[in-house]
Amino acid sequence: MALPSPPRTTSQKTGLILTWIASILVLVFLIAPILAIIPLSFSSGSFLTYPLPGFSLRWYEEILDSGKWVPALRNSLIVGSVSTLLATVLGTLAAIGLNRANFPLKPAVMGLLLSPMIVPVVITAVGVYFFYAPLGLTGSYAGLVLAHTALGAPFVVITVSATLASFDMAMPRAAAISGAPPLVAFFRVTLPLIAPGVASGGLFAFATSFDEVVVALMIAGPSQRTLPREMFSGIRESISPTITAVATVLVATSVVLLVCLELLRRRSERLTKGH
Repeated sequence: MALPSPPRTTSQKTGLILTWIASILVLVFLIAPILAIIPLSFSSGSFLTYPLPGFSLRWYEEILDSGKWVPALRNSLIVGSVSTLLATVLGTLAAIGLNRANFPLKPAVMGLLLSPMIVPVVITAVGVYFFYAPLGLTGSYAGLVLAHTALGAPFVVITVSATLASFDMAMPRAAAISGAPPLVAFFRVTLPLIAPGVASGGLFAFATSFDEVVVALMIAGPSQRTLPREMFSGIRESISPTITAVATVLVATSVVLLVCLELLRRRSERLTKGH
């Protein structure tokens, strides 16, 4: 039976209240720009002004009726889905290999795998462009997918490595002793237990690809224009409330991904406690 915690002192209560106030102020500061954009997407006016002249869904209808936003959304979904699949597979295999291996250059290899997260994206984009140009991969779906795979794979490596840190390696060994081939032991024992970490990394990889604009500006051709690149071009040419509607869609997508990540985190905690 757990003992009741001692009552907080006055200084502790004051510190707790100040911590809550500071946290709320920081949160408001971070989300205030988002909260300012979302109402503008429902404006009936043609300019980004407050107060709103009226309520309308015309800018969301324009997304569906426009000849540029729907193809851009389709490109983002295609590139994001394929690059997420590749990043998830490669990142999971890399994390498992590094977890089981023990060699002197292991930290260096891990740093190399995580370098796309550390190096500024503009440097990565320039490097990818000069690497792709002689190979003819610029202006192609394959080139954009491979570049986004490289950007998303580190997130999978991190989440799967964190899951493997609390993984009981005796379980796949027990499966091997019972006669299960390595692939059967992996798909029936290892993968189900690390699935929350794999799925979390996949969601991070998809979010990275879906929101990425710098690499798309450097290597994507006219037929591979993604949603963030279309938004960037629209801001440069003419600021339309349609961009705020697209931004709201992206925010809603990010919120859904965060909710999924939280559900996966809780499932991972239950699996860890259960084993």
